[in-house]
Amino acid sequence: MSAPSLANAISKRPWLMRIMKPISNWYCNAAGYRALGLRADDLIPEESEEVLLALKRLPQQEAYDRVFRLRRAFQASLAHQLLPKAQQTKPEEDIAYLSPIIAEIEAEARERLDLESMTITKKK
Repeated sequence: MSAPSLANAISKRPWLMRIMKPISNWYCNAAGYRALGLRADDLIPEESEEVLLALKRLPQQEAYDRVFRLRRAFQASLAHQLLPKAQQTKPEEDIAYLSPIIAEIEAEARERLDLESMTITKKK
């Protein structure tokens, strides 16, 4: 299951969004994954069944781009260098591409569990 998020509560309140957006941008830049050309969803561990299934559901081009980003970041990390500014991920390019699929898979799993645990009783 994915971690709980306050994103919905923050995005519904414009005043809170204005406060949190600079903090969010600072944190993402401090994390350093954008300097290696990665997106936030590239950092999701591939250890759960939901993530593996989501990776299988990715469009072919998106899956290829993900592998390219991971390999390029690994090479840059081995060389102890950051990518040039032109190749680094910009904040507007850092969109979620895997998280929506994971949420969809978790919703399907919950629905399947609810349907399997349903009991049928006969009326008298």
